[in-house]
Amino acid sequence: MGFSIWQLAIVLGIVILLFGTKKLRNIGGDMGSAINSFKKAMKDGANDADSASDDKLESKDGKVIDAEVTSKEKDQA
Repeated sequence: MGFSIWQLAIVLGIVILLFGTKKLRNIGGDMGSAINSFKKAMKDGANDADSASDDKLESKDGKVIDAEVTSKEKDQA
């Protein structure tokens, strides 16, 4: 059920006739830049996630700070 080289050539010829080579070149360039920016964003996101997991609240002597924040309204009730 595969496509032969002749079927692909005919489809490519029809696409070129419909859109023209300049339009196809622009679409190809846009797709390439979109893929590159997506890959860059994925790499930046992975780097941000790695650096965020390394950040811990530590005091100057190296102890991890653990605290609970409460509001005054709850304490008075």
